[in-house]
Amino acid sequence: MPEPVKKAVSAFAKKPKTQEAEEGSSVVFEAETEKPDAKVKWQCNSKDIANGNKCVITANGNKHSLTIKDITQEDANVYAVIAGGSKVKFELKVVSKPAEAPADKPGEPHVEQEQTPAPPAAAPTGDRTAAPAHDAPPSEDGQTPDTRQDLIGIFTEKPQSGEVSVGENIIFVARVNAESLLKKPTIKWFKGKWMDLASKSGKHLQLKEAYDRNSKVYTFEMHIIAAKPSFAGAYRCEVSSRDKFDSCNFDLTVHEARAAAEGFDIRAAFRRTAVQISTEPDVDVWDILRNAPSSEYEKIAFQYGITDLRGMLKRLKKMKKEEKKSAAFSKKLDPAYQVTKGQKIKLAVQVANPDVEVKWLKNGQEIHPTGRYIFESVGNMRYLTINHCSLADDAAYSCVVGDEKCTTELFVKEPPVLIVKNLEDQMVMKGERVELECEVSEEGANVKWEKDGVELTRDESFKYRFKKDGCKHVLIINEATKEDCGHYKVKTNGGESMAELMVQEKNLEVYQSIADLTVKAKDQAVFKCEVSDENVRGTWYKNGVEVKPDARINITHIGRVHKLTIDEVKPEDEGDYNFVPDGYAFNLSAKLNFLDPPKIHLDCVGRTPESTIVVVAGNKLRLDVPITGDPAPTVVWTKGEKASSVKPDGGEKEGPTSSWTLKDGQVVTEGDGRVHVETTKGHCVFTIEGAERQDEGIYSVVVRNPAGEDTADINVKVVDVPDPPQAPRILSVGEDSCVVQWDPPLFDGGQRVIGYVLERKKKRSYRWMRLNFDPYTDTTYEAKRMIEGVEYEMRVYAVNSIGMSRHSPASQPFVPVGRQVPPTTTLISSKTATHCDRMTKPKLPKTAEKKPVADKPTDAPVEAPAEVEANKSDKEVGLEPEASCEPAEAAPSGEDGAPAENETPPAESVLLAEEATAPPAEGSPVEFVPAAEPEPELQPVSTPTSEPIGLCVDDISDTSISLKWRAPERIGSAELEGYEVEYCKEGTPIMYSRLMLKSLIDSSGVSFCTERPKIWLPRNLRQTLIKKVGDTVNLVIPFQGKPRPKVTWSKDGEPLNPKLTSVRNSDIDSILFIRKSERIHSGRYDLQVQIENVEDTASVTLQIVDVPGPPQDLKIMDVWGFNVALDWKPPKDNGNSEITGYTIQKADKKTMEWFTVYEQYRRTNCVVSDLIMGNEYVFRVFAINLVGLSPEPCNTKDSAYIQKTGMAYKPPSYKDHDFSQAPKFTHPLVNRSIIAGYNATLSCSVRGIPKPKVTWYKNKMDISNEAKYRMLSKQGVLTLEIRKPCPFDGGVYMCKAVNDSGEDVVECKLEVRSQITKEEKKSD
Repeated sequence: MPEPVKKAVSAFAKKPKTQEAEEGSSVVFEAETEKPDAKVKWQCNSKDIANGNKCVITANGNKHSLTIKDITQEDANVYAVIAGGSKVKFELKVVSKPAEAPADKPGEPHVEQEQTPAPPAAAPTGDRTAAPAHDAPPSEDGQTPDTRQDLIGIFTEKPQSGEVSVGENIIFVARVNAESLLKKPTIKWFKGKWMDLASKSGKHLQLKEAYDRNSKVYTFEMHIIAAKPSFAGAYRCEVSSRDKFDSCNFDLTVHEARAAAEGFDIRAAFRRTAVQISTEPDVDVWDILRNAPSSEYEKIAFQYGITDLRGMLKRLKKMKKEEKKSAAFSKKLDPAYQVTKGQKIKLAVQVANPDVEVKWLKNGQEIHPTGRYIFESVGNMRYLTINHCSLADDAAYSCVVGDEKCTTELFVKEPPVLIVKNLEDQMVMKGERVELECEVSEEGANVKWEKDGVELTRDESFKYRFKKDGCKHVLIINEATKEDCGHYKVKTNGGESMAELMVQEKNLEVYQSIADLTVKAKDQAVFKCEVSDENVRGTWYKNGVEVKPDARINITHIGRVHKLTIDEVKPEDEGDYNFVPDGYAFNLSAKLNFLDPPKIHLDCVGRTPESTIVVVAGNKLRLDVPITGDPAPTVVWTKGEKASSVKPDGGEKEGPTSSWTLKDGQVVTEGDGRVHVETTKGHCVFTIEGAERQDEGIYSVVVRNPAGEDTADINVKVVDVPDPPQAPRILSVGEDSCVVQWDPPLFDGGQRVIGYVLERKKKRSYRWMRLNFDPYTDTTYEAKRMIEGVEYEMRVYAVNSIGMSRHSPASQPFVPVGRQVPPTTTLISSKTATHCDRMTKPKLPKTAEKKPVADKPTDAPVEAPAEVEANKSDKEVGLEPEASCEPAEAAPSGEDGAPAENETPPAESVLLAEEATAPPAEGSPVEFVPAAEPEPELQPVSTPTSEPIGLCVDDISDTSISLKWRAPERIGSAELEGYEVEYCKEGTPIMYSRLMLKSLIDSSGVSFCTERPKIWLPRNLRQTLIKKVGDTVNLVIPFQGKPRPKVTWSKDGEPLNPKLTSVRNSDIDSILFIRKSERIHSGRYDLQVQIENVEDTASVTLQIVDVPGPPQDLKIMDVWGFNVALDWKPPKDNGNSEITGYTIQKADKKTMEWFTVYEQYRRTNCVVSDLIMGNEYVFRVFAINLVGLSPEPCNTKDSAYIQKTGMAYKPPSYKDHDFSQAPKFTHPLVNRSIIAGYNATLSCSVRGIPKPKVTWYKNKMDISNEAKYRMLSKQGVLTLEIRKPCPFDGGVYMCKAVNDSGEDVVECKLEVRSQITKEEKKSD
């Protein structure tokens, strides 16, 4: 529980008290503070009092006093003294002198009897504050009312407090002078703080108003008829007119009714009994209604004269709600409070328990005590003081006691903005700059400038400029003219100030004006003028900047002649020169034109390798040369012998000379039909269609004009694919390979040869097969995997960075040959097979063991084959499921029917067996059986081995099958090394497995070599794989090898990090998976498959790219004419990819709309042309790589201004079209019925040109300055927001739109219904 808030200790030891004083006398208020150094401030009506002749403030230690001299009726106000957090209020009551007492009898108030009403002029006007009502002279005496006006108020006569007896009438009068007001004033009468009496008009209250056209004075009256004791209390009158506001408080005292005059009351004789009963005192009809059933409401209403039944029911509901008294609060917060910005306010609530603790909430958030929020606890009262209220304090505040709380709403009003420093009259000469300056009381306040009653706004001509500097507001007029003469007025919501501007014109005759000059470099330029007055001095300006004399510039004034001499003219001297006579609003102007020698702006001029322009043969050669010069220069292009064109080695250029001349945009001579020369503003383009090798050389461009000439050399290099290599030579031939050699091409195409590509084909075939996909760098190559005995040819391609050359001539035909080996017959048992359709010879590795021919008997019988079983599994014996099960005549993929390079010649005989239970142990014995047939006759080397013959099934068991076949009839040039047996299921062409018999050993068994490991790297992975950041990487690399090889991945020579990558291996492939790639994943990934000591490797290069960073140091290097030269540096981060170009954009600073100038621009500098004069530009550059544009550009820090030329364009005059349109509501207001306590809005839409001024009214009363309402306007849609409406906010709302073309009005009715609680619903 927090500690209870202690009572604040007052800072005053002695407080000033209320005093009375006569007019003309003096009064002294004294106060003493607890601390001698306390700062004390005196106020009158919440406004600080300054020390002066009228009010004298003194301080002596802790004693302070306020002396008011020569007291008048205006000094009768509420005063206050403030020290620290304490504030004491007191009053000064002013009484008139005895001689000024009116003729009326003292104590007799100006009242009217109900029976004999008097005219309004006879009613008391309340023309006093503390004096009795009879002190005010009545209107019929002929005296004029007090028309004195406060410094900030708009009342000429304020309503004053008055007294009245029960049953009598009284009138309160307020007068407003409308002479200085822009619109009709709006007045509101309140009782208490928030009860608006406009909705209470009826039998006992009437509101009237009148207007005197002669004096322009509005008179507002509030008539209280048949006053009742409940009418007593505090009242407030508020008047507002646009941006002005004033209010006045007054009190009404109701006395007991006077004793009735003795005598006979004739009316009493005619009264009925019921009526006599109703005249008894202390009868409250609301008490009767509160206790009566709802069925008797109508009867009681007619009995007591209540005609508004709906209003009666609403009031009864409100009374029933008020009957629910709170157990925690004796007196709750008022429904709403209003305070002026910068002032303080105190919220008070009375609790039932004096010791209870309370919490204060602001918009539902608890408030803690600070310097601005002060909590006080005095007995049963709890106070929340808010000092220096701001707009942020406009909120809902709640006081919480336990589970109960009471809520109020605080409205903060901004005080009127006063003009502290008024405008001053000015008289200027024509063409001078005018600044009208005023100072207001508050920073950031909005003001309105008017000229002769017409509001000034910013227009396209920028004639008027408005400047704010704190409290200062300045109206700036550049180059004042006679039309600018008039009265200028500045307005705020608290005042206005007016000043007169006069523009005079001087007459000065010009005998000789300055003339335009055109000079060359280092010439002298002389501007000369002569005026009528020899005493007139003047100032020379260049482009608006005053010219100062120096070593080259001389300014002279001899009599009536003024001279400006410029020696050794330079290009920067070009511009507009003006002579302005002192004291006269005109100037003499001329332009200095500088003959600009031609200049070539190139960044690749010369013969260095860096400055050479490279073009691919067959493409278009386009040389775009930026040039400048005035007048436009003649351009001459040459290629060949010339003085400035030499070879890079210093020798003269050989060959004929070609020349192309361009003058005034037309080609004078052309040397070739492929050559085109064209020009644009600031550029000359030299184009050669389909560049050839003979186009290579040094091109010279010469630009000439009367001011000089400039030359430049451009080195052009034409690159092409290389010439084909020489015919390859076959150095040696093996059984399935050959070694080929060739010579490099005679011409490399201008680029280094990076490798060669080889192809081979069979002699009788037309299909060439490529042997390597990556360029082979050497000139000697060993081609393998060829078929023995087949005639082949070879050819070679050369490859450089441009492309691949034409193929070389084919080599001489050759045939791979090898040694002959006698055939051997072998029977082996292996896995079960249903059918075997094809048998081919497997290719043995060089390390395979071969059986010598001498070990085999030559006379062995053929009919006695022996069976040998080898218990080997599929993987151990080399069964290949991917092989094809086709006849031997249909060769697999190869060269025109030839077997594939990894296929082998047929074998002799094999027995296949499969164990049904478990795989057999390794190393099962293999028995050799002598061949049953005589050794076949050897064929010539060019004849391949024929197929085995006589294949048949010899034996079948539950788990195996024995096969027999005979040796081939014809043995080719290579020896017979083994057989290959394949099988597949019946009825399907799919080959399930392959048994390769690669070697034969002694009787201890047969040894089966495993399938050699091999990685089949996909073609797309043989080059660098590029992925974007965030992409998924899934590399599937198949391989072969039996038994299952060992797979190992590494990255850049290091093992893979399992946190970054995932690897999954199977029998036939390996998968490298990266879910979300990052830049760190880039690198070289190596895959190794190994079986025992045999291995194969493959590499994949992965490059993860991202968007690049922005370029750096974008600068504006030069600005000339309509061109701007830019320069920048490449970005620090290229996104792991080469920067392919840049995108350059420009924007006008007025609109800041970006337009692309260049796309895919490869250099780091450029020239932006065709800019608009008079505009100011900024630039930005994006970097581009393989991924795209950089997210952020590089912007220029400064801007480039394109200066205007001396020629002034006078546009034709057209009559401006009148677009004005009177306001018209396109969507009207709609009648609404809302529930009290919930924010409500009224919406409509209006159109009109110019934009109309919108005003909202309630019951024909202006509500523009009401804090309860908020007016919104967006794109012609008007919205009035009513915050937490109550039943009194109901009525007729009107929206009025006004502009110079007319006005329009739309209105609606708003009904505010009270909330119905659950108890009320049950009672109904």
